[in-house]
Amino acid sequence: MLMLLFFCYCAVVIIGTGLLAVTLRNPVHSVLMVLILFFHMAMLYLSLGAEFLAAVQIIVYAGAILVLYLFVLFLVSLKDEVRLPRFVSSAWLGRLIAGGLAACLLYILPVFTTGARGNWPADRVREITPTRALATEMYSASVLPFEIAGLILLVAVIGGLLLARRDKEER
Repeated sequence: MLMLLFFCYCAVVIIGTGLLAVTLRNPVHSVLMVLILFFHMAMLYLSLGAEFLAAVQIIVYAGAILVLYLFVLFLVSLKDEVRLPRFVSSAWLGRLIAGGLAACLLYILPVFTTGARGNWPADRVREITPTRALATEMYSASVLPFEIAGLILLVAVIGGLLLARRDKEER
């Protein structure tokens, strides 16, 4: 019962901070909401016994990625208080998009309740440590998505450097 309450608390905070991160107009406030979201996701990983994933969540995402995001925000010389315009100009169109996304989520939700089959049988997962199972899966069956994620991060870093360089040349 206590684990269910803990999960519900984390789920509500993750959903709430995720919505706030998208809807807040100040990018620095959005980063703070994403930071809270990452810490609550790490708490969920800890409750599931995945200590390595929790540590990676804190170190890589809450540490490095958010610091990189803040660095890029301040590197492109934004004013102290930035107010972004609305993403969607009309409220009804935004509600329509949100409803469509919610319908897609509700359509996909039964997959999670029925327990989709994975590549690893449950007794094999219990034999080895979660870190070893994660590494084996990531570097064997899922090596292509792992490499693509690395390339996307490389493109993001190069884009940030180009934005900073252009701004410096304009002065």
